Amino acid sequence: MLAPIFEIKNLFHTYGPKPAIKIDHLLVEKAEIIALVGPNGAGKSTLLKLLGLIERPTSGEILFKGKPVSPFSQAAKNITLLPQQPFLLKRRVFENVIYGLKIRKIKNKNLLRQKFHQALELVGLPPEEFAKRPWYALSGGETQRVALACRLALEPEVLLLDEPTASVDIHSALLIKEAILNAYHLWNTTIIIASHDQAWLDEVPHKTWHIFKGHVFTKEINFLWGPWEMANGKLIKKFKNGQKLMFNAPRENIDKPVAIIESSKIKVLPQKDKKSLKMTIKQINKEINCKDLKITASLEDISLNFKINENLLKKYNFWPGEPIYVDLPDQVTWL
Repeated sequence: MLAPIFEIKNLFHTYGPKPAIKIDHLLVEKAEIIALVGPNGAGKSTLLKLLGLIERPTSGEILFKGKPVSPFSQAAKNITLLPQQPFLLKRRVFENVIYGLKIRKIKNKNLLRQKFHQALELVGLPPEEFAKRPWYALSGGETQRVALACRLALEPEVLLLDEPTASVDIHSALLIKEAILNAYHLWNTTIIIASHDQAWLDEVPHKTWHIFKGHVFTKEINFLWGPWEMANGKLIKKFKNGQKLMFNAPRENIDKPVAIIESSKIKVLPQKDKKSLKMTIKQINKEINCKDLKITASLEDISLNFKINENLLKKYNFWPGEPIYVDLPDQVTWL
């Protein structure tokens, strides 16, 4: 049996008194496309840097294909990271794209030109037109795509992307998506994408992982923010329309606690009952490679995502803008 591309064991990383990453155990299988989502400061960029072997963790271990690795080791040549604000050398596009190949001791000029052409075509830029263009003559979207081409020219085993569409237009975002998918199909590249662009992400990954306060959740989850009121060992969130949420309080004291609920534990009810929460359907989406439909429902400042069978959707005649009753579990995870 092949080893996973990454295995994380007891990983802990901090930049100060608060931990940035805290992962007991995590596996990344080969040739997966994984979306990493979470609020600002959750640890997305830090985790990508650790996996990219750019930073050394405070403690713990990262295994690459079954072997322990450290920053700038030999394994790093198979892993490439596209940061949120990519840096280009003050050179022409051609020199930028082949730079990583040359430091890997590839000197054959025909091979360098071939890889340059392939990489530029993958990101939707005409190679002949852009080869001699200097770095300063590129638009924001072109800069991002050239930076991605620099990574694709390496044909990496692992491609890590930090907010790849954060500062580009819709057209560039579409071309970046196509380039990522082509890399996966051409080389079985394992791809991990940190992004806030949910609409873009809905069409790319095989899996969506959530990260919050440095913890990674591999199952579909929802965050419920406060304010919370304490009463009889329960934390209660009250809404303006008189409804309320009530969960068992955490055993330890947590500053500004956030409740985390797995989407699979949210039940849809045909009508209101004593425990149900009345929400409004905002979106109904069909997910790739999934027979179920994804519903996004909201109530004031909270939003929940969960899946529902298509037959059940038709039976209850759910539509965006219509009410929906959900039953939430008593036990939640607190962070």
